[in-house]
Amino acid sequence: MPKIHFVYAALRVAMILLCTAVTRGEVRDFAIEIEATTQRQPAQVILNWRPLADNSAVVVSRKLKGENSWSRPANLPAGTTSFIDSDVVWGTAYEYQVQKSPIPNFGGTGYIFVGLDAPIIESRGKMILIVDNTYAADLSSELLRLQQDLIGDGWSVIRHDVSRTSTPPQVKALIQADYATDPQNMRSVFLFGHVPVAYSGNLNPDGHPEHLGAWPADVYYGDMDNDWTDSSVNSTSGARNENHNIPGDGKFDQSVLPSDVELQVGRVDLSNISSFAGKTELDLLSQYLEKDHNFRHGLTPMPRRALISDNFGEMQGEAFGASGYRNFSAFFGYETTETVDGWKYFSTAETNAYLWTYACGGGSYNYCYYVGGTGDFDVHSPQSVFTMLLGSYFGDWDSQDNFLRGPLGGKYGLASMWAGRPHWFVHHLALGETLGYDTRITQNNRGLYGPQQFNRDIHIALMGDPSLRIHPVIPPSNVSATATTGGVQLNWTPSTDSNVQGYYIYRADSSVGPFTRISPENLVSDTTFTDRQPGSGSFYMVRAVKLEQSASGTYFNPSQGIFATVVAGSPKPGTVALTAKQLALGNLGITFQTELGKIYNIQCSSDFTQWTTISTVIGTGSAITFSDTINSHEQLLLYRSVELN
Repeated sequence: MPKIHFVYAALRVAMILLCTAVTRGEVRDFAIEIEATTQRQPAQVILNWRPLADNSAVVVSRKLKGENSWSRPANLPAGTTSFIDSDVVWGTAYEYQVQKSPIPNFGGTGYIFVGLDAPIIESRGKMILIVDNTYAADLSSELLRLQQDLIGDGWSVIRHDVSRTSTPPQVKALIQADYATDPQNMRSVFLFGHVPVAYSGNLNPDGHPEHLGAWPADVYYGDMDNDWTDSSVNSTSGARNENHNIPGDGKFDQSVLPSDVELQVGRVDLSNISSFAGKTELDLLSQYLEKDHNFRHGLTPMPRRALISDNFGEMQGEAFGASGYRNFSAFFGYETTETVDGWKYFSTAETNAYLWTYACGGGSYNYCYYVGGTGDFDVHSPQSVFTMLLGSYFGDWDSQDNFLRGPLGGKYGLASMWAGRPHWFVHHLALGETLGYDTRITQNNRGLYGPQQFNRDIHIALMGDPSLRIHPVIPPSNVSATATTGGVQLNWTPSTDSNVQGYYIYRADSSVGPFTRISPENLVSDTTFTDRQPGSGSFYMVRAVKLEQSASGTYFNPSQGIFATVVAGSPKPGTVALTAKQLALGNLGITFQTELGKIYNIQCSSDFTQWTTISTVIGTGSAITFSDTINSHEQLLLYRSVELN
């Protein structure tokens, strides 16, 4: 009978789709699509929004980032489509809410976070990287590169490798122990691989009776100060055993967050996926790490526009697709969002690129009606980095060939979220925030952002890297550091990105940081910098800084850091000056000038006293580059070349 019930439910949803697909235009009326421009003299924020079909009056409110209430309400008459705020200060940012008046039961809201050359965010805090150890050895170099990328974007990284057979409480104990050491700076948890899945509650946010029970609850790993119980829920009506929840079975009782989530949580899990022909879980994880790295470094540029395939329509006011319209206007402006009819999502995104897409329709675990199936993310490879999806069943993402996880296995996809129940609020991304930041905002929403159906339910989860930002800046290249009598001189090839204002330079005592900025507040406009007091630190990082402009104003946006390592201090008598440049993660290129026929010992040390010869070379009359794997010498990271004859 469960199978018959499932088929009937699917057909019933399909009939709803046929009745509601023509109402797509009405969905936009449930989202106020806002874009912004700014003016320096006098300082102003100018909001504009798409005209409302019902010609409603609106109320505009604002707050500062992180505040928990709206203030300064301005009541605007019917037909108004713009608002100018002159009580602003250049060099900061303000968050705005535009809401229909009177407030409707659903929708009628828009949000935007506007920057007036908003300041750079250099440090992101600490991230706990939890790695499923099944493929940790196979992916060792890619995971080290991920850690270096995270460090290069301002994170301090704490890593734990765990077994996929561990229990969620065992994994959470590691997170809580790290959190206790520095609660003010511990910000994020990145679950990579099939890290044990916490299940909780007795809920069915897709509305199907046979789907009632426990759902995956990654929010469990982000809640640091509340007990999750396993004593009261007794539910076995779900069609899948995974949804059954009885006391003492290791699945928790909570259907709604017991308290606010402290940590930002995101997961990349590509287990149990068989729809990608010839690709194993290891293949898909390796591919994800490669495209994550490439996107961060600006190697996969995407046009700043969005695509929506809404196959539900207004749905008695829930208007799931409003999650797309509401956020995409803050990213790109409301004129840049394209819409397509049913069955055209994959064919459109296969031939046209979009930074963000949204698609919804009735569903199954591995399929979204009027959209496609999980395997389509492989066969048709939609050119979309960030994806919002909604449909029955596949919000329960820990299932075979799950559709919500499908984008992560495609050629371009880095993140997806089940958006519409509840609506997601990710408008801070337009001003340089991370996916994890707005995931936590959405999970903790107590009514600050509306509409509010299914708020704070435990199923709200981010599939993807929580540290990702949507505006990667092409970093500088060929960064090198040379020990001279005047200090350490850094040189680099400039970023090829547009509107780069200059560079910041950082130094650390270790390759894993923490890196401290040593260049002045004013950006370095040249492509060289001398550290005249290098001290003991021999690790350097250079970041390009761009004045970024989006439909939400302007902000200073840093690139990934590019690293160089050098002997700290001046060359010793009898040694040859050299430069060291990172060729790849864990691999240095040691370069020095030679004379023809002379013999040189390349040596390394950790303290300038005990030197170990790692290679001997004969001079060629030109510069020689020697490649050395750092890990093979543990902490021996100071280098010199000694002329022997």
